[in-house]
This record gives sequence, C-alpha cells and structure tokens, in this order.
Amino acid sequence: MAQAAPPVVVVGLVAAPGAAADLAAGLCDDLAAELSAQHPEVAWRVRSVADGLVTPPADDAELVAATRARLLREDWDLAVCLTDVPLERARRPVVGHASPVHGVAVLSLPALGAVNWRRRALQTAVGLVQALAGDGEPDDAEDRALIGRRLRQLAVDPAESTEGVRFTARVLTGNLSMLVGMVRANRPWRLAVRLSRALTAAIAAGVFALITPDIWRLADVFGSVRLSVVAVGSVAATAVTLVVGAQLWERARSRRGRKQVVLFNLATAATVVIGVLSLYAALFVLALLGALLLVVDPLFAEALGHPAGFGDRLELAWLISSLATVGGALGAGLETDEAVREAAYTYRPGGNDPEPVEPATAT
Repeated sequence: MAQAAPPVVVVGLVAAPGAAADLAAGLCDDLAAELSAQHPEVAWRVRSVADGLVTPPADDAELVAATRARLLREDWDLAVCLTDVPLERARRPVVGHASPVHGVAVLSLPALGAVNWRRRALQTAVGLVQALAGDGEPDDAEDRALIGRRLRQLAVDPAESTEGVRFTARVLTGNLSMLVGMVRANRPWRLAVRLSRALTAAIAAGVFALITPDIWRLADVFGSVRLSVVAVGSVAATAVTLVVGAQLWERARSRRGRKQVVLFNLATAATVVIGVLSLYAALFVLALLGALLLVVDPLFAEALGHPAGFGDRLELAWLISSLATVGGALGAGLETDEAVREAAYTYRPGGNDPEPVEPATAT
C-alpha cells in the first residue's frame, strides 16, 4: 500500500525589485531544502515574487500588513518579506520580526551586513519560518516536534463546507494547538498596558464610581446574576470596540483562503478577549483595595441602609470594575488604529546579530 504524500506548506518570499528580489529568487531552492531537512513532516514549496509592497519610509507594521495581503492573494501558508527598509525597536537595529498570527515575517537585509550576506539571509529566513510555526527557535527535540505538529495542521485544509460556522468549528478543532501558540506569542495580557487612553479612561471611570453612593446602592441590590451580566457586557463591549474600531477582523477574499482568515480571526479574537479579561481582573483588584481602604464603614452602611460587610465590598468592586471596563471601551475608541494593532500584535525584536536570530512576534 502506497504511503500517503506529506501535506505541503507553501512559503512565499516577497522582495522589492532589484537586489532583494534576486536574492529571494536564489534562496528558494536552498530554503526549501533546509526546511525539509529540519522538518521532514511536511513537504516544502518556496516561491518568490518581486513586489515593492510599500513606499518608503515605512515601518514593520505596514510591511506585515502588505505582506499579509499578498499572502492571501497568492494562497500561501506562510510569507517572508525581504526588505531594504532598516527595522529597529527601542532604537536598536532588528534583523527580523515574525508574526505567527499573520503568518508573516519580515527580514531586514541592511541588518545582515556585507559579509556572507546570502548565507545569513538563509539562516535568518529558516529561523523566522520556524518562529511562525512555534514560539521561537526550537531548543530541543520537544520544541521541534511541536513545530512539526503545527506545520502539519497548517498544511492540511479542513473539509470544505458551505456553512461558515461548521467550517470555523473544523478549523478550531483541527488547529487548536496552533491557535494556542499564536495567542501566547501575542502576550495578550499586556494589551491594556499598551493602550494608554483606554487604561486612563478605565481608571478614571473606576475612581468616579468608587466615590458615588448611588453606585454603592446599585451594587447592593443588583445581585450576582445582574452583576455577571454587566461584567460580561462590559468585556464584550470593550473587545468589540477594539476589534471593529481598529479593523482587526479579516474577510476571506477567496474560498481557498478561508482557513487562513479563520485562523487569523480566531487568534485575534482570543488575544483581545484575554487582554480585556486581564484588564478586568486588574481593575477588580484595584477596586477591591479602594473599597476596603477608601470607603469608610459609617458612610457605606448609611448608604446601604444596613450593616456593611466584606461581601458588600466584593459586590461594589465587581460593579466598579465592570463600569471601569466600559470606560476603557470608550477610551479604546479614541485610540488610533495603529496603536491598537501595535498593542494587539506584540513585537519581540530579534536584535543585532543575525546569527543566530531570535525571531519575534510582529504587529
């Protein structure tokens, strides 16, 4: 009985016309051979195209977005952009970024130096492709096995279905470990810290609610069911504001690209929701501390009409954190699209030395 052919992962190399495009064309065979040697679980096809993508000056966020659009048009699984644009993070030159959520990496050719340019470009491209399938460079056999499983998931398309919900469910169940890795690479718990306006609005709303006796009474009479509904509504409102306001949601442009789009949207939604939940948890802790330290017993009991205990303060903190999260949603509406994307898709710069490169998540 003939052995089934391994699934195919298609990698696209996008380079600006000129020397970068010539380098990309020359790397195709070597990159496919190197990736096949390190990850034989799948078959590799590497294709190159010459495309300027963006007009300089441009940052890595623009390059990732433009490369992602080309990936979807060409129906590739992964893409690496070879750019002449110098990249930096915290004023330090960066060799490459990788965004597992987008399936896109950016390789800055100027950071490779003038010696052994081709060899360093090949090694960097291999590391970036591995980062797109994992959480960084594989350090041991277990990491390589994990990357191999994710590559197989990436290469195998779920059975076609005309029903969007059923298709999404198949993508989710068939690519769960990949989605977990994509979301973890984004570090969603750091989302709120990067959105200064949303965080400021949330804290301001929480302080106002903390000193308002009407809020004290509402928290007392709402009960756990209403408080839960308000909490869920506040988290949902903030998440929707971020996703819709910054246009983080993709639409499939072709039937063949549906899996890529579904994976991206699921990872984006999970990243934003976990980030908002992290904000909610932090606000709850702050609200509880405020309720314990700043709301004095005589005034609190007088407003409630009965003796106040610790449970009453828990309910107050619960409502305050929900209202503060709604305030965060209003603040998120004031954030620029670029700021939200920067916050949602975390960067981890690769550093100066292209050998070895520490691939990173991008915008």
